[in-house]
Amino acid sequence: MFRSRVVTLGVAALVLTACGGNGADAPQQKKTELTLYNDKGAWSKYFDEMGALSKQSIGLGMKPTGYTDSAQYQAFIKASFRTNVKPDLFTWQTGGMLAEIVKQKQVADTTAIWQEAIKAGDLSQDLAPYYTIGGKQYCVPMNVAYWGMFYNKKIFDKYGLKPPETWDDLVKTADTLKKNGVKAFYHTSVLFSFVWFEQLMAGTDPDLYDRLATGKAKYTDPGVVQVMEKWKQLIDAGYFINPGDKTDPADVLKNGKAAMVSFGSWFNTSMTSRDMKAGTDYGFFTIPNVNASLPKTSMIFESGPLCSLTKAADPDASMKYLKWWTTSQAQEKWATSRGDVSANPKVTIQDEALGTVTKDAGGGKYRLVNRYFEATPPPILTAALDGFSKFVTEPGTYKEVLETIQQAADEYWSTHQ
Repeated sequence: MFRSRVVTLGVAALVLTACGGNGADAPQQKKTELTLYNDKGAWSKYFDEMGALSKQSIGLGMKPTGYTDSAQYQAFIKASFRTNVKPDLFTWQTGGMLAEIVKQKQVADTTAIWQEAIKAGDLSQDLAPYYTIGGKQYCVPMNVAYWGMFYNKKIFDKYGLKPPETWDDLVKTADTLKKNGVKAFYHTSVLFSFVWFEQLMAGTDPDLYDRLATGKAKYTDPGVVQVMEKWKQLIDAGYFINPGDKTDPADVLKNGKAAMVSFGSWFNTSMTSRDMKAGTDYGFFTIPNVNASLPKTSMIFESGPLCSLTKAADPDASMKYLKWWTTSQAQEKWATSRGDVSANPKVTIQDEALGTVTKDAGGGKYRLVNRYFEATPPPILTAALDGFSKFVTEPGTYKEVLETIQQAADEYWSTHQ
């Protein structure tokens, strides 16, 4: 999620409460209300609603504690492994970040939940690999998201524009907007600096993208350099807003500071919370491939886990909650309240555009590409986010940026192949 500067819990609170809480040495508790720590502070309202529903449905309430700063949140969760302040449930990321804490034996095994949910049709087998480490499943999908382009429909209508069907169409749209004094695209130099890299890379050569993620290709390879040059061309053309602009991207789209914003389907929640109506105020389209000869359109995909610790205060209650979370009853509420898609195939998506994308993605129309944030090992990701942040403000540094990221990749893969 897009994170603001609000901090909900400090280190002092952690230290003060570390003396008590849910330690492994404490007598096992039988809980009627669970704590859910998350890095989605803006979603507190929706978590509260889920807590009320779970209390009614399975006799287990849930109280959320939301962070809006990613780094602080991760630090808190990792600190909880060593203290007595342990969340009953917590959100995390798939990929390298999940593998890291699974290898530390901190995360509860959810293989049985997955097997039962797949058999019941509540989870798709296609999702399982993102949650599988060493042949077992961990956590359940807190959400899924398909990435595309949100656009200001009134701006598009004003200039006679329609969702593009090809990459050339998208560039022509950006040109038309530029001629009328409108910035086509949003981008940022902070956490989401990777968005345009992943989109251009996946839409040009998704196989190369996958090889980068596994250390089988280098950031200095010609195909990656060409993608950076394409990105630089778009920036040089004047299609983007200032990457240092601190305006929330939802407000950027609403006020027309940019006509298009690329994010996951979860961004729909930001639109609806600003009283914007899908199909009237804004729309959503799949971003066309840069390389028109690819057999399928590449679609960035992410799924955020909802997890429990191996040393949870009441493991049975935590597992009961995770099992309930996957059901159609829970997911109908979770998706509908936020105006988003669901990991449960049985849930009907109310937003027509997102419903179509979800159906098409589940039906194999797109090549699903794991989001860069999850696909990339954490040490390389840190270097890449710093590098892309530099690049969007200084596009001429792209070769230097790629070399710096590759240095981090060489160091990582030398001990992880």
